Amino acid sequence: MNSAKGALDNLRVIDATQMLAGPIAGTRLGDLGADVIKIEPPVNGEFNRTRGFEDRQSNGEMTTFLAVNRNKRSLSIDLKSAEGKEVLYELVKKSDVFLQNFRFGTADRLGIGYADLKKINPKIVYCSISGYGSTGPYRDRPGQDLIVQGYSGSMFSVGAIGDDPTPSALWGADVMTGYQAVIGILAAIESRHQTGTGQHVEIDMLSVVMDCQLQEIVTFLNTDRMPTRMEERSAHASIPAPYGVYKTKDAWLTLAMVPLSILGEVLDNDFLRTLTHYNDGHKHRDEIYKLIRHSFQEKTTAEWIEICDRVGAWCGPVYDYEALVKDPHIIETKYIWEQPQLRGGSAKTVRPPVRLSDTPPTIRRGAPALGEHTKEILIDLLGMPATKVEELIKSGAVGTVKE
Repeated sequence: MNSAKGALDNLRVIDATQMLAGPIAGTRLGDLGADVIKIEPPVNGEFNRTRGFEDRQSNGEMTTFLAVNRNKRSLSIDLKSAEGKEVLYELVKKSDVFLQNFRFGTADRLGIGYADLKKINPKIVYCSISGYGSTGPYRDRPGQDLIVQGYSGSMFSVGAIGDDPTPSALWGADVMTGYQAVIGILAAIESRHQTGTGQHVEIDMLSVVMDCQLQEIVTFLNTDRMPTRMEERSAHASIPAPYGVYKTKDAWLTLAMVPLSILGEVLDNDFLRTLTHYNDGHKHRDEIYKLIRHSFQEKTTAEWIEICDRVGAWCGPVYDYEALVKDPHIIETKYIWEQPQLRGGSAKTVRPPVRLSDTPPTIRRGAPALGEHTKEILIDLLGMPATKVEELIKSGAVGTVKE
């Protein structure tokens, strides 16, 4: 065991997350030295302890759980009990960070929302990870990697001309959301050094995936040019059916980890209703995909979403960038911002994905023109005489913006 001092070993983190985005954030903080205490419900623990890639295990533990939960201590608490909550409250008094990825409103209902924990420890940095944030029409929708990929427009940036929308085999939305959560937490910790108080950090997956496509989306926003796919080519090899993208009557639909018995209700299929075990989606994989591949073409995407939402089947549309920027959630929650630029006044961009309640991110400068701030930096920051700066410019040692 390596006992070397870590950069964050003065921090204690309560990790009340499951699956991937939250746990990887906790793991990253733990890797940097933080004492990470993972909060799990009794009996089965968090999701990945009992459900993994084809139930693959190492020494009795799911490999998916092992992958994103190192550098942690596990504390099993029933947060629905008064006694369990009191244990957590005592732990909050001795901690620096609280990390959660419950569905919207769940933490508040449990009495462990930011307002609750701030009363116990005003210094707590509270990080909420969600699919779409705490405002807007989609705040109650499930946030899952594949569904967010569909919303974000990214599936039309890969694959060949004529291909179906192509999901990424990487868990990019989840993993990058975890990384952004770490950035937000560390920013809030630094702010606490200056103010003495914590704050609420919010990270949503859709913001993160849009931020990861800054070049593509900014190009589209400012030139109307869509990504063009070339002539040269299951959403993920380890996830059970029906995980994938399906053609509908008018567009496309994503289905995430939908229990097959629930999918049987969606499609009114008795065979699917009989498949009640999580691993049935692996065992009958080819049969299921063959069965349902064309089943969604009789209704529109909106109609299927309404049906799926009614029975709790995780789904979503597949957007290109044009549909994405017209979406009511994107508009209402102001995902698209303006950034200043030297020529042209401003350019459209995607807002920063990290939200801090007390020190929110801002866009104060756009991307600078070459040498735009050379004189400003040399004169104002370094204190060089203007005549010296002109000499440096004339000699070619430094450059300034060309008019």
